[in-house]
Amino acid sequence: MLINCKFFVAKSAGFCFGVDRAVKIVYNNLDSRRKVTTLGPIIHNNDVVSKLEAKGVSVINSPDEATADMKVIIRSHGVGKQVYKQLEEKGCEIVDATCPFVARIHKAAYDQSVSGKTVLIAGDKDHPEVKGIADHCTSEPYVFSDEKELAKLIDEHGLAQSQVAVLSQTTYNTEMWQRCRQVIDEKLKNATVFDTICSATEQRQKEAAEIAAKSDIMLIVGGKHSSNTHKLAEICEKHCKTFLIENAQELYGINFSDAANIGISAGASTPAYIIKEVQQTMSDIMNDEGFNWVEEMENSLKPIHIGKKVTGTVLSVNAKGAFVDLGTKQQGFVPADELTFDANAKPEDIVKEGEEVELLVLKTNDQEGMVTLSKKKVDAAKGFEEVQAAYDEGRVLKGVVTNVVKGGVTINYNGVRVFVPASQATARRDDDLGELVKKEVDFKLLEVQANRQRAVGSIRAVAKEARAAARARFFENTQAGDTVKGTVKSITDYGVFVDLGGIDGLVRKPDLSWQRVKHPSDVVSIGDEVEVFVKDIDAENGKIALSYKKESDNPWNKFVENYAVDQEIEVTVVSITSFGAFAQVIPGVDGLIHISQIANTRVNSVGDVLKVGDRVKVKITEINSDTHRISLSIRALLPDEPIAEEIQETAEEVQDATEEAEAEAEAEAQQEDTAADTAEE
Repeated sequence: MLINCKFFVAKSAGFCFGVDRAVKIVYNNLDSRRKVTTLGPIIHNNDVVSKLEAKGVSVINSPDEATADMKVIIRSHGVGKQVYKQLEEKGCEIVDATCPFVARIHKAAYDQSVSGKTVLIAGDKDHPEVKGIADHCTSEPYVFSDEKELAKLIDEHGLAQSQVAVLSQTTYNTEMWQRCRQVIDEKLKNATVFDTICSATEQRQKEAAEIAAKSDIMLIVGGKHSSNTHKLAEICEKHCKTFLIENAQELYGINFSDAANIGISAGASTPAYIIKEVQQTMSDIMNDEGFNWVEEMENSLKPIHIGKKVTGTVLSVNAKGAFVDLGTKQQGFVPADELTFDANAKPEDIVKEGEEVELLVLKTNDQEGMVTLSKKKVDAAKGFEEVQAAYDEGRVLKGVVTNVVKGGVTINYNGVRVFVPASQATARRDDDLGELVKKEVDFKLLEVQANRQRAVGSIRAVAKEARAAARARFFENTQAGDTVKGTVKSITDYGVFVDLGGIDGLVRKPDLSWQRVKHPSDVVSIGDEVEVFVKDIDAENGKIALSYKKESDNPWNKFVENYAVDQEIEVTVVSITSFGAFAQVIPGVDGLIHISQIANTRVNSVGDVLKVGDRVKVKITEINSDTHRISLSIRALLPDEPIAEEIQETAEEVQDATEEAEAEAEAEAQQEDTAADTAEE
């Protein structure tokens, strides 16, 4: 009869990270086409191993038993390098479930032995973990079980002055390790010490000792072949009467009559459902006394119920979802479709091992000790609170465009699905919405309906505000004569529009190059980063005139430095008109050969004498630096002959012809300007 008995339950009892991970790896591989096999029992718990055997998982005790059709799972204890090699030679598929903490010890053992140090391992020499660590050493290591063996080993092998590395089995007794550390400090002057006892093991042992110190009876639940479970029992036996039990049935063989305080803990290989069975059996034993053991146990185990919000630590992630530690005896699992609203995202993109996440309980399964959880529902609830606040405050938010849907796109904002109509998604209605998918965008909320959990946003509104602010800054900080940088946004027949960061400026075709330009696309391409000169700013109408050609490249300056009146040169005919031919003196500088200056005889049609591309010798007869006009003459280089009266031209007639050509060019430019002004508006 247990009247007024108090119970103390270790919060750290049950599956450790490495064991939990290994068991889940086995379950995740059950659908394999190969025979799923574990090298040795996956954990030291007969009940778990039996359940796996019922699902078709077999156990082999050495690589010699392996066959090529097997998928062999390495348990959390890890194995030596030779084992991997043997399995590979057998043609097996290897799935490594070695605990990450054990894998780090393997690396340390290898690195230290490669560097020439003697490796000392604290642990049970017959334990599979210790055997695996030893096999990763490149030279024979020494294994010791306690501080006495360590001291003896140092003396017998003369290691006092040697370069040594000391590490331990992950489940080594923490109290004993401290005593070993004292020996190391006293006897080994050149030792590199690795504290490789698993923190979970250390916490479990510490908590078990604290509970045992205030208990009359301590129950340790776990496999009889489990090293860490035995160590727990050894630690607790120093404080009170301790019983190591594998299952609930063994409770009936224990006399609790004199116990006022009972403590309970469990080894790292003890699954949650076995601990639950112990709870229920203790309830049956004490039912006559009106003591509800299950209720007391559940209070210590943070009871889980549907709809409860909990915090969990991610233990492992695979394509099916994420397993989490809830700090309770129940295992937690978040299915992939409950991790995020983004159907294209992979589980490993959403959560990482070791990350702490908030979750909502969707379903509990007391029989298996598994709890089904949702992350996206918590994110959605939390995210909608933020959305509502942002809407009320008019704040700009950032989110990723997830999909193109009928009428627009959707944005995922912290789990909240925000709909953006097509008219609010891009600057122009004909823009491709698909280009937004998977991009992070700024947006504002146009409508939020809390009762329907509905949110409507606008990307365009933010972009419009940003451009307006950029325009204001540009007009405030920029003036004619400045040089600015921008990006070529669009190209037309009459010029190029350059995005200056929120506002567009126009480079008309004549301002693109000092040379003749057939089409603006011959000079620049869309997307080019360009440096332009601000010719004029009309802040009132929001217009900016730009020039791409640089004054330093002005070919007229080069011309006046190297050419003079009466100089004889060779030029190339570039165009034919009714009144003469224009010829290129140097790139960007043309001169006019008037029809009267082509020959000594009358020329009825310029095209009868000259054609585009002809190279001809001429004499420079006039240079007007104010108007950048050059007059050329072929006739001036011809032999003196009587000049027919009908071909004599006055200087005024030549001037008139030049002005006529310029007027035509000006009219053409005016048409282009009109088109450009229309486009800007």
